[in-house]
Amino acid sequence: GIEAFPRLSLHAQCCVLMLMSVRISSPLPRELLLTLALGQVLSLLICGIGLTSKYLATDYHANTPVFQSFLNYILLFLVYTTTLAVRQGEENLLAILKRRWWKYMILGLIDIEANYLVIKAYQYTTLTSIQLLDCFVIPVALLLSWFFLLVRYKVVHFVGVGVCLLGMGCMVGADVLVGRQQGLGDHKLLGDLLVLAGATLYGISNVCEEFIVKNLSRVEFLGMMGLFGSFFSGIQLAIMEHKELLKVQWDWQIGLLYIGFSACMFGLYSFMPVVIKRTSATAVNLSLLTADLYSLFCGLFLFQYKFSGLYLLSFFIILLGLVLYYSSSTYVAQDPLVYKQFRNAGNPVPDTPNVEPLEPSVTYSSLGQEIEEEPRVRVA
Repeated sequence: GIEAFPRLSLHAQCCVLMLMSVRISSPLPRELLLTLALGQVLSLLICGIGLTSKYLATDYHANTPVFQSFLNYILLFLVYTTTLAVRQGEENLLAILKRRWWKYMILGLIDIEANYLVIKAYQYTTLTSIQLLDCFVIPVALLLSWFFLLVRYKVVHFVGVGVCLLGMGCMVGADVLVGRQQGLGDHKLLGDLLVLAGATLYGISNVCEEFIVKNLSRVEFLGMMGLFGSFFSGIQLAIMEHKELLKVQWDWQIGLLYIGFSACMFGLYSFMPVVIKRTSATAVNLSLLTADLYSLFCGLFLFQYKFSGLYLLSFFIILLGLVLYYSSSTYVAQDPLVYKQFRNAGNPVPDTPNVEPLEPSVTYSSLGQEIEEEPRVRVA
């Protein structure tokens, strides 16, 4: 309180209190490092997914993207859908299906086709093009979060996004310099369009996932993805890939690769909602930009990729962009019915409703009413 500084002038006392409040409200370095580390765990899981897929496709000629996704959805079904089935009350599987079955059906189809389109694009375009165009998911997530989740960003967030994309550009430039152009096909334009379509669907899926895990339940989201994902991917598998499965020369090595892929994919799907709830869909997609670099570093030893100093430079530029993005918190423009204000610096939305009125801490520009970030210090 103000009595703690009896020898200071009134102006000095107010300045000290303002500095203390800013220091308390700012994100702690430990929380920032934890958030960065969580994002890199996701990138490492994607690296594992990419490595196992490359071994299956190049060494064993097993081109089965739908079957690989189907295995992941089956695992989600066995773990999370069955969890919903044994619950009681409003969180039971049947109760959820009665209220929102058609929404989860559409979201499941979006998620399946996003995975399929991006993997399919490797047959038609270059790896460099896929890496570059796959970044389109970031502006998609930004726009959808702005219009549908009512998230408002500050200048530092756009600067952070720009720095991350600059780092990604350095990595693509390094790929060109070392001649790493795997995946070139005969219909490059078609491949590029497939990547853009897949990135758009990824953005839609991630933003919907953010809304669900912050307002409903992580287990509900994963259980519904397991239910509808396994159903529709099973149909797509029977129609499109049954012949490819018959061509696979099954042995213990191929079996281990499929198990490794499924484990990494299941870990990614299970862990991503935790990170999204702590941050946001946009922040997660920025963190995933480093996944290609981890795959590259592994490829230096496994596939004899050529190395360039630009790869290290791009890695640190992306990390710098992430630090800038996480250094400030986002906010919502107004309070929707079920969407509460959240912070991407490490303050997730509580699962139980807050019985006390929330103190406003942002400026609601859409309402035309300016509210102070900190309450004024009143001196008798």
